[in-house]
Amino acid sequence: MNATAVAMRTGSTKTRAKRRIDGTSLFDGDAASKGYALNAMCFSFNDAANRAAFVADEDAYCAHFGLSPLQRAAVADRNVLAMIEAGGNIYYLAKLAGIFGLSVQDVGAQQTGMGVAAFKQMLLDQAEG
Repeated sequence: MNATAVAMRTGSTKTRAKRRIDGTSLFDGDAASKGYALNAMCFSFNDAANRAAFVADEDAYCAHFGLSPLQRAAVADRNVLAMIEAGGNIYYLAKLAGIFGLSVQDVGAQQTGMGVAAFKQMLLDQAEG
């Protein structure tokens, strides 16, 4: 396999078009760079003491990690979709959602634009086939 074929197969060419999936935000290198502070903060929530520190003084905790104004607004609004748009990775954001008391169904409802009850019913309907 020649170098061009390897580069295309591995996605390492700079000219490769980004694949878009309607209704989703692609978490790629650009999103990872944009969301680094937010994701680092969420990763810190693996430690219970850090979760407690966040709850005690949310503004100071966010400032400590250097969240952008957009990220800070998304956190303050408890808007998971805005956090994703600000570079948040859903796997890290799950810890933050837990602090907010949001379940997986709450987050799924936000992502689909449905109410929680409608989202849960959709899941049940899909499970029944």
